[in-house]
Amino acid sequence: MDDYGPEHWETLYQESRTPWDAGMVPAAVRDYVTRCAELGRVLVPGCGSGYEAGYFATAGSQVAAIDFSPAAVARARHVTRGSGAVVRLADFFELSVEPFDFVYERAFLCALPPRLRRDWAATMARLIRGGGQLAGFFFIDPDATVGPPFGVSSAGLAELLEQHFLLVDDLPSSGSLPVLGDRERWHVWQRRD
Repeated sequence: MDDYGPEHWETLYQESRTPWDAGMVPAAVRDYVTRCAELGRVLVPGCGSGYEAGYFATAGSQVAAIDFSPAAVARARHVTRGSGAVVRLADFFELSVEPFDFVYERAFLCALPPRLRRDWAATMARLIRGGGQLAGFFFIDPDATVGPPFGVSSAGLAELLEQHFLLVDDLPSSGSLPVLGDRERWHVWQRRD
């Protein structure tokens, strides 16, 4: 059995062992926000340091950012201070809220043990309204089975999401996190009505 619960991530944040933390908002996110008229209500699960959460909020979105590491939440609250983003300690799988218009993905799915993927997909479907979007960076590497990060194949990701989502954008990622190499892709999945 794996041991990648809150205690694992809390230790990594407390020790500043966070190679998934880019320390900035990726260019692809900035470009996407510029192209979109409005994202609406945004959820950032596994928000880490919260750079993107703060950016979405300053761009005019109502942002809920969550993590289950208290150290990550403290860091994200500091980074997003004054942006309007609401950062709180919460478990993604236990959220009970109105569906969001947009959910942002970066190094969240690949941090989860593969046994949780179906629950992740079902929770995404529950938390995103019809017509809403799941967008961000996905770690596409079927050979990365020892993690985190845990890779997924394109076909495996499609199998998880296609019942409730339609893939509308699939682009190579520039500026990928070093820990993920060039194996991230920018995806936009639209929630079916």
